[in-house]
Amino acid sequence: MNFNYQEMLKTAKAMQKQMEKIQEELKNTQFSASAGSGAVKVKVNGEQEILEIKLNNEVVDFNDVEMLEDMILVAVNDAISQSKAEAKSRLMGLTGGINIPGF
Repeated sequence: MNFNYQEMLKTAKAMQKQMEKIQEELKNTQFSASAGSGAVKVKVNGEQEILEIKLNNEVVDFNDVEMLEDMILVAVNDAISQSKAEAKSRLMGLTGGINIPGF
């Protein structure tokens, strides 16, 4: 059996280019989530960076800041979870379902 190292290197470089493209696409993809029936809305990008947090004026109650904090936490975690799931899905498609650590 003869192993073709040049072909393997060519394939690896092609995968690297595709991975870079996917990462750029994810960076420009936005994921939205809300909590409290839309009282708190959050947007993140595919790199899990928070882009926007919107609060409905009616939810801002200085006597119950803890509830507002909880809603923000839920919305942020949900948006980040969506982003991670999409990244995993796209990268698994590239790697043929093989889980590569760090990606």
